[in-house]
Amino acid sequence: MTIHDLSFLRFPHLFRPANRLYLAVFARASACRARRVIAVSAHAAGEAVRLLGLAREKVHVVYHGVDAAFRPLSPDRVAAFRAQIGLPERFVLYVGTLEPRKNLVRLIDAFARLPGADVKLVLVGGRGWYDEEVFARVERLGLQERVVHAGYVPAADLPLWYNAATMLAYPSLYEGLGMPVLEAQSCGTPVLTANRAALPEAAGDGALLVDPEDVEAIAAGLQSLLTDEPLRQELRQRGLNHAAGFTWQKTAAETAAVYRRALVGDGG
Repeated sequence: MTIHDLSFLRFPHLFRPANRLYLAVFARASACRARRVIAVSAHAAGEAVRLLGLAREKVHVVYHGVDAAFRPLSPDRVAAFRAQIGLPERFVLYVGTLEPRKNLVRLIDAFARLPGADVKLVLVGGRGWYDEEVFARVERLGLQERVVHAGYVPAADLPLWYNAATMLAYPSLYEGLGMPVLEAQSCGTPVLTANRAALPEAAGDGALLVDPEDVEAIAAGLQSLLTDEPLRQELRQRGLNHAAGFTWQKTAAETAAVYRRALVGDGG
């Protein structure tokens, strides 16, 4: 069994009751029956032990890889995409489903504190659940012209969105790993993310980490990455170096090794 995260146990109030109950019951039952459990980060492995009561030796950390499509693209191709979509020259990008755990209300509050109106916040991702407050906050703050919901975009287009963005903002409250962080880094896009859960593992030394519950800290981080070109270039290079270690070939080899141990039993 592979566990991506246990947010439904850590933050049950952020899930619809039926969905939360289904996930909690089947995750616990499946994990207990499994000979081996794969977790996608060291943090997720620790959560599996703490929240599901699994023996630590039963849980193996295997990080996800990043598809080779996520890479720096030519300036001409990115400029053409920006013109085609009608994207501004500078914008802060968020990628992910719109749901409470992603902390979008605080991100919008922080964005509203930034001076000037030349930068936009673009939210890429489908609507999830309990997301009404996101749109209500945009309207309440009068940010309808500065905060754009692009909706779901095809996976094949995501590298272009990352390349076109000035930075990625991903101040999620809880992640089992945080793939948008690694995808953005692989594209050479500076990243701001949270100092919680597995996000420091995903980010390594290639992102600016902030307290996701501190709106002022998020705002300060946004302002730093938008105005400090040397910092952006430093994080760009660090991010590229860090994300290069996350390959699907490595993930496949490590996953196969865990499956072999499961096949020969607990003593293998």
